[in-house]
Amino acid sequence: MTEKNQELADFLRRARSQCDPARAGLPADARVRRFPGLRREEVALLAGVSTDYYARLEQGRRIVPSPSVLEALGRALELDAAGQTHLEDLIGAASRPQRPRPRAVQRVRPGLRQLLDALDGEPAMILGRRTDVLATNRMARALFADFDARPPAERNYARWMLLDEDARALFVDWELQARAAVESLRLELGADPHDRATRDLVAELRTKSAEFRGWWDEHRVYQRTHGSKRLCHPVVGDLTVDYETLTLPGDTDSTLYVYTTEPGSPSHQALDLLASWTLSPRPSSNTNTQ
Repeated sequence: MTEKNQELADFLRRARSQCDPARAGLPADARVRRFPGLRREEVALLAGVSTDYYARLEQGRRIVPSPSVLEALGRALELDAAGQTHLEDLIGAASRPQRPRPRAVQRVRPGLRQLLDALDGEPAMILGRRTDVLATNRMARALFADFDARPPAERNYARWMLLDEDARALFVDWELQARAAVESLRLELGADPHDRATRDLVAELRTKSAEFRGWWDEHRVYQRTHGSKRLCHPVVGDLTVDYETLTLPGDTDSTLYVYTTEPGSPSHQALDLLASWTLSPRPSSNTNTQ
């Protein structure tokens, strides 16, 4: 029990540094703050625990707070829903087995592939654990990348986003989207810290991407449920797509992403043009749609 929960320690320190003492309702303090954010004793005060208890948590000691204390810590640290979930996951990691569990290979059932094909006018894809791309439809392959044509090890959204120059050129808001992918991966690793494949992916990205290393060390977490992406597509130019995510019944580790555009907008027209382009004969010497 002497092993430290370093992930928890890092997350609590990061969260504390992001808090605004004035916004937290703390009285003005004449003492000079050497570091931004709240002091340990202030977090303890806001959460209703002793300073020593909170300090031991932030040191990564193997402590398992009650649900009420976890909720109080979340409020004190101004955590959003994803942050609260991540905090609970990191606390729970102390009581989970240290050895990795074998996990079944994810597969997309035929009915879901039919659903993707039925959404023919809208880009759609299914992502699995650690953002592995499990299936895409025609429009998703045209809008983003043909993951089916890649080796299995490279069919991963976060890996593509961070390491593929075409992805960097495609997204006008690449940094925003890449950060979201990193923070989503961080959230997932917190939920299953012993998953070997996820840890291997993180190790690869840390080695190959300076941006990934910096964002990963910030220990921010993010859960994508909806949003928008701004693209500069090599075929149809600038467009903005909105996305919604749906967790699949019977497989909570898989998520369906559907991308749409505002009816009548230039982006909608661009997507229609892309749909027509995918159906047009093209020279076989260059069919890269990224």
